Amino acid sequence: MTSPAAEPVAVSAAVPVAVVVLAAGAGTRMKSALPKVLHPLAGWPMVRHVLETVAALKPARIVGVVAPGAETVAQAFAPHATVVQDKPLGTGHAARTALPALAGHRGPVLVVYADCPLVTSSTLSMLVDACRDRHAVGVLGFVARDPGPYGRLVVSDGVLEKIVEARDANAEEKEIDLCNSGVMCIDGALLPDLLAGLKDDNAKREFYLTDVVGLARAAGHAAIALEGPEDEFLGINSRAELAAAERALQQRLRAAALDAGVTLIDPDTVWLSADTRIASDVTIFPNVRIGTGVSIESGTEIKSFCDIEGARIGKDVLIGPFARIRPGSLVGDRAHIGNFVELKATRMGTGAKANHLAYLGDSEIGEASNIGAGTIFVNYDGYGKWRTAIGADAFIGSNSSLIAPVTVGRGANVTAGSVITEDVPEGAVAFGRARQVTKGGRAAPLRAKLKERAAAAKRAKSK
Repeated sequence: MTSPAAEPVAVSAAVPVAVVVLAAGAGTRMKSALPKVLHPLAGWPMVRHVLETVAALKPARIVGVVAPGAETVAQAFAPHATVVQDKPLGTGHAARTALPALAGHRGPVLVVYADCPLVTSSTLSMLVDACRDRHAVGVLGFVARDPGPYGRLVVSDGVLEKIVEARDANAEEKEIDLCNSGVMCIDGALLPDLLAGLKDDNAKREFYLTDVVGLARAAGHAAIALEGPEDEFLGINSRAELAAAERALQQRLRAAALDAGVTLIDPDTVWLSADTRIASDVTIFPNVRIGTGVSIESGTEIKSFCDIEGARIGKDVLIGPFARIRPGSLVGDRAHIGNFVELKATRMGTGAKANHLAYLGDSEIGEASNIGAGTIFVNYDGYGKWRTAIGADAFIGSNSSLIAPVTVGRGANVTAGSVITEDVPEGAVAFGRARQVTKGGRAAPLRAKLKERAAAAKRAKSK
């Protein structure tokens, strides 16, 4: 299963494309200290989705346009170059800011938005190919269910004549339902002159990148509008729109998993990440969350209410229900991780089992070993994390605590209820319990004593 937004596409190598990613928006409607384009979507910052998508086009270069002081956004673009748009004077001004980073590029320049992460590489490739085919400017549009707030693409006899912003449109133009997505492709040789011709004589007093269409047509150059699916052009400006984008992307990821031969018992309740890798013949039960960095091999079953992140799961594994597998874990083939078992940075060997109620942190568990219910690997002493090593074919009895660092040898047996503070040799039996003392006939007097103590406490409280 691969990310549906960054699927491989056929890209012509004849004329390389450059990509400009506009990421300087303030994002004030997010009401967040975190820059808008860094808000997560299926486990990745939304800008990463855009970068992964355009990378599938094999561009000659990618340039990000960021706001002043947006160091974290610039870091998210690494290793690609970024430029700073000093003042928020519109999309045309942002594109001008990118020109020095595009010096020497003569092929198509694709302009996309970091807050529109749902557009696919196949749709972008369609636009780039059209611009390679003797069109100076190409624009992606969509037929909107509600055209009201969008700019309109004015097309005559198949030629894109101009783009009109909604607030600047006249009554006739507002009747057009082919709307501007904002995604454009412009001939790199013409781009500097077209950007130089932009004016800010509009309602917002900004330099609109969309005006390059009219400028290109006035100069006798060809322009084209291509229609894409409306759902790909959902922009994210608020938490509500982020949630809507998450729903849409999850539907894509689930569909891709189903197409790859994964069984999702109730797809709408399974949450995946952008980089989730699931082999065919995996079965995932309802109410499962899979975080980033997870791969799952064939034949594995993940039962309900499991949470898995940063882990590799082998073949024919049984997980859950109610299991948590944390980053750094590796679960070997045919292993069992049962209900209310938590793994953290643990390597579970082939055929090993931990079926009930255990915390296994910072550990190595050998093949075919059994970890009993209630077992805890005590990995933290208040200052450092320490590892526990369990050999193959070992047996750890229920309700045992192993105080790391500690090693249990191959074939050893730790009896139930033990606290293990020293290494256990191969083939040995180890136990660490307080000695049991039994006093005959003393249960009734003890119960009477406890009953009277409780009654006295109740009387004292009522006074």
